[in-house]
Amino acid sequence: MIYTLTVNPSLDYIVDVEHFQTGSVNRTKAEKIFPGGKGINVSIVLQNLGFKNKALGFTAGFTGNQIEKLLSEKNVDCDFIRVEKGFSRINVKLRSDNESEINGQGPFISEADISALFEKLDKLGRDDALVLAGSIPQTLPQTFYSDIMARLEAKGVRFVVDATRDLLKKSLAYKPFMVKPNNHELGEIFGVELKTRDEVIPYAMKFKEMGAQNVLVSMAGQGAVLAAADGNIYQGPAPECKLVNSVGAGDSMVAGFIAGYIKSGSYKEALKMGLCTGTASAGSEELATKSDVEKIISSYKALD
Repeated sequence: MIYTLTVNPSLDYIVDVEHFQTGSVNRTKAEKIFPGGKGINVSIVLQNLGFKNKALGFTAGFTGNQIEKLLSEKNVDCDFIRVEKGFSRINVKLRSDNESEINGQGPFISEADISALFEKLDKLGRDDALVLAGSIPQTLPQTFYSDIMARLEAKGVRFVVDATRDLLKKSLAYKPFMVKPNNHELGEIFGVELKTRDEVIPYAMKFKEMGAQNVLVSMAGQGAVLAAADGNIYQGPAPECKLVNSVGAGDSMVAGFIAGYIKSGSYKEALKMGLCTGTASAGSEELATKSDVEKIISSYKALD
């Protein structure tokens, strides 16, 4: 079974405003609400692609109830821990002449809540994969993901990590099956600016030397680089599409890579599936569907 962990889920409120002006009353021309959080996005896309999975994490308050309701409508299996203090965050994305985002804080997660999560995670075993995705509240240590991996290491669980800075770097010691930084996040860790796929390759290899089995580096319209566990470097541009919504494209790439690898056992095919799934989300108001991905794959020849 595939499990995803979203420590700080959200309701994503996306609004379109013509020529937004500060200090004035602005009215929306369109608005949408989605369940959000990187792990949740991975769960939704995996479900859309036909791969059963279970979403774990923490929810609280009326917003937490709505997150669970929206995921249930999408047939995503959830097993969240209900937190007593606070409410699940609301993230606002304002689309106008420029895009702006306001991200909420989220609820207070207690030691008892963390213990309840660990009880669930302790049931995972060798046939399971755990996707650790996204940021964590400031009240939790930057070792939170690596603490989980240390706890489950002997059980043979496969880890996928999509995080930044210390959360990502500290996970490498536990040899995750796959990590997915973008080129900016990878460059930030090494103190360099990475603009091209060729520039990314040596630093992706360094991440492999530090412990990751597969390093998938997303680069928006430039595509992605995969330093694979078979010793090869695979890379390719993103399929062409008109950008509609960038939210969740990287998470969709993670889901597509997982689905592609399970289906084919090939790292090259997994990268192709990841690229096409990320593009399907980027070209849509909502996350990638199976039919959208299949349509893009049928015409994408860059990795053939």
